[in-house]
Amino acid sequence: MRLAVRYLAYPLIIGIVSIGAVTLAASPGAAIALPILTLAGALVIGGLERLSPYQQAWTKNHGDLWADIQYNLMGAALIQASVHFIYPLSTAALSLGLWPNTWPLWASVLGVGIVIDFGLYWMHRWSHRSAILWRFHQPHHSPERLYWLNGERRHLVSALLLATPGLVAVAVLGAPQAALAAWFAILPVHLAFQHANIDYTLGPFRRLLGVAEMHRWHHKRDYEDAQVNFGEVLLIWDWLFGTAHDDRRGVAADDLGLRDADYPRGFWRQHLAAFGSRRARL
Repeated sequence: MRLAVRYLAYPLIIGIVSIGAVTLAASPGAAIALPILTLAGALVIGGLERLSPYQQAWTKNHGDLWADIQYNLMGAALIQASVHFIYPLSTAALSLGLWPNTWPLWASVLGVGIVIDFGLYWMHRWSHRSAILWRFHQPHHSPERLYWLNGERRHLVSALLLATPGLVAVAVLGAPQAALAAWFAILPVHLAFQHANIDYTLGPFRRLLGVAEMHRWHHKRDYEDAQVNFGEVLLIWDWLFGTAHDDRRGVAADDLGLRDADYPRGFWRQHLAAFGSRRARL
């Protein structure tokens, strides 16, 4: 079983979720069906952590579970608001009608994903370079373990800033709403895998995708070591712009989190801390 999880978990689950998302995105019940699909995929990942953990110490609650549930609920609400309210209004106001309307839906989903991922890469990287933006990005790096729920641990301001460039770009291009809905059904499942405490690998393909074995380095406690592998889904941006890091040694169980040991842990306290007087430590 552990061998099957190690080599098949990511391609099988992401494959099923992707096919399901493309199939359901244009259906009348997509607004209900897609969130259910995303939740089902994430729950399977949570279950696989129990079967084949990467670090046994990360299977225990570090006092972070309730905060991560709150962050995930906020993230789900933002996705629904973006797909069903913000994006249609943005497209109506900004679209230049440049998106190829002859593309099949799966191709539009892939195109939307590439555009959004490119924007996420640069905003993510900038969030590590700017002391002001780092204040809002710190919650994402505060956990001292990685597991399936903390991929969505993002301050509200950071979540909005990270998503805005890509969303504006696809709105200007006039990408179909169904393609965005499908991509936003797939992305949270990938993020759950990216942060999952599962002993899995993509072998040589790990260098192309932001999966856990590459992304764990981005969460190392030492800030200088964490300035790598910013890509959310695609690592091609990291290889193109000199921020990729590939090391098969793995990350120790006690090597994550922030240098600031007093940084708050709760959802509301982390949101308020970004606006407080405490200095953001880079």
